[in-house]
Amino acid sequence: MTNVVVVGSQWGDEGKGKIVDWLSERADVVVRFQGGHNAGHTLVIDGVSYKLSLLPSGVVRPGKLAVIGNGVVIDPHALIAEMERLAKQGVTVTPESLRIADNATLILSLHRELDGIREDAASNSGTKIGTTRRGIGPAYEDKVGRRAIRVMDLADLDTLPAKVDRLLTHHNALRRGLGEAEVAHAAIMEELSSVAERVLPFMETVWALLDQKRRKGARILFEGAQGTLLDIDHGTYPFVTSSNTVAGQAAAGSGMGPGALGYILGITKAYTTRVGEGPFPTELHDEIGQFLGEKGHEFGTVTGRKRRCGWFDAALVRQSVAVNGITGIALTKLDVLDGLDELKICVGYKLDGEEIDHLPAAQAAQARCEPIYITLEGWKESTVGARSWADLPAQAIKYVRQVEELIGAPVALLSTSPERDDTILVTDPFED
Repeated sequence: MTNVVVVGSQWGDEGKGKIVDWLSERADVVVRFQGGHNAGHTLVIDGVSYKLSLLPSGVVRPGKLAVIGNGVVIDPHALIAEMERLAKQGVTVTPESLRIADNATLILSLHRELDGIREDAASNSGTKIGTTRRGIGPAYEDKVGRRAIRVMDLADLDTLPAKVDRLLTHHNALRRGLGEAEVAHAAIMEELSSVAERVLPFMETVWALLDQKRRKGARILFEGAQGTLLDIDHGTYPFVTSSNTVAGQAAAGSGMGPGALGYILGITKAYTTRVGEGPFPTELHDEIGQFLGEKGHEFGTVTGRKRRCGWFDAALVRQSVAVNGITGIALTKLDVLDGLDELKICVGYKLDGEEIDHLPAAQAAQARCEPIYITLEGWKESTVGARSWADLPAQAIKYVRQVEELIGAPVALLSTSPERDDTILVTDPFED
C-alpha cells in the first residue's frame, strides 16, 4: 500500500477530476496541495455532475476526509460559494469532512482587482498572459513578499489591522502607479471579518494531521491542479500559473515529507489541449482541431473558455515524466480519437534546422519550434465505455503502446468516457 500523487502532465484539463474521483474511493484522505479556484474539474457520479474548483474531490464522497494544504491560495468567498453550491446538490461540507491549513494564504478582493487591472493593461500592449483574473498570482506574490493574510490571521483580529496596513502599503502604491483608486483599510477589515466565522471552523494544523493519518496507515491521495507545463519553473514561462504544479510540490504544499509521497500518477490526454496564451507546437487550426474540440467538449470548467486542440506531443509528456518522476500515467479521452483516418504524434522538434528532443525554456525558441511527427493508422470502431483491453480496436491498442514507448512510462489506467466506471485498470496505484 502506498500514497498517490496525481499531477497533470500537459497544460492542464487532462481529466484529473474523474481519475481523482475514481481513486478517492480507495483513499481515506484527499489533499489539494497547490493552486486556487482557477483550476476546475467536473466529477460525474451516478449521472450527476459536480463542478469543483477549490474543494478537493473527496468532499463528494461520504466518509472521506478532504484537506486543503498550505500550498493552496484560498478565496474565502469562493470557498463559501462552492460549499453552498454543493449543498444544493445534497453534499454537505462540514468540519468533519474538510480541514484547511492554518498557514494557507487568503485571496482578497484587492488581489482579484489587481489581476484584472494588470491583465487589461497587458492586453492593450499585446503581452497578456491569459490569467483567469481570480487573484491567484497577486496572492502568491504577497505570500513570497511576506505580507499575505493567512487563514490563522482570521482568528486574531487584534493583530490583523497591522497586517492589513503592511499589505495595503504595497497594494496602494501599485494602484497609484496604475492610476487606480486606493483600497480603504476599513474595507479589507470588513471583508475579513465577514468570512472569519464561516472559515475558522475548518482550520487545522494540516502537517500534523497528515502525519497522524500516515502513521495510522491511512491511504492519502494528493490532488494537483493545472498541469506540469503550467508550472512556474518548469512550464512555458511566462505563460504559466503562479505556483509549482509538479509532484514535488505535494510535499511542500501539504507539509508531508517527500518520502511519504509514493506513486506518482501523471494524467495524460490522448491528444493535447491548452487554454489561454503561449506556445503550442502541435496546435491544429484545421477541421481536425475543430473535431477534437467539439467531440472532446473542450471548454474550461471554470472560465468556459474554448481550449486550443492539437496532436499528442510525446516530447512534452516525456519531459513531464522526467520532471515529476512519474511512475505511470492515466491516459484519458482515447474515445475522442475514434473515427479519424490517421493520427499523428509529435516525437521532437526542429529548431533553426536542428532536431531536438525537448521544448527549450526560452520563449523565443519555443515559438520557433516545429513539430516532428510520426503517423499511425486510426480506427473506425468505438472505444466509448471500453472496460478491458479486449474491448479496444487493435489500432487503438497500438496507439496506446506507441505512447508508452515514446514517453517512457507505462499506462496504469485508461479512460474511455467521462463516466468513472469506464476505466481500464492496468495497475492500482495504491497497491503498486
